[in-house]
Amino acid sequence: MSTERSLILLKPDCVKKAHCGEVIARFEAAGFAIRGAKMIQLSDEILADHYSHVADKPFFPSIVTFMQSAPVIALVLEGDDVIAKVRGMLGPTNSKEAEPGTIRGDFGEDMMINICHASDSPENGEIEVKRFFADSEIFAY
Repeated sequence: MSTERSLILLKPDCVKKAHCGEVIARFEAAGFAIRGAKMIQLSDEILADHYSHVADKPFFPSIVTFMQSAPVIALVLEGDDVIAKVRGMLGPTNSKEAEPGTIRGDFGEDMMINICHASDSPENGEIEVKRFFADSEIFAY
């Protein structure tokens, strides 16, 4: 096992439907440490950077509209194998395919309205954490 960091974005649907507390409680119950947390309104620039891998796709404007429809809560989670474990807790990206008991299966609706973004690799975890958090916003305790 290795200690990793993952960026978590509690998406606008999570915030609007008041599921943030339960989602965060599930992460804490799984033993992950919250090293950073903040509520932010996402800018066009950060969304273009974060979703650069699909920025040229015809559906990209709908991602921007959705992700700017309400603030998001950004978290830095840390723990042993946090990337794989969190992704297992979330279930598939398409909430319609997610099993009950997973976060997306319990709260999500579809491919975009799926409660939460989580980093997909340790390398991307580090990149994404740096995209959303300054070093001074990450805490060890």
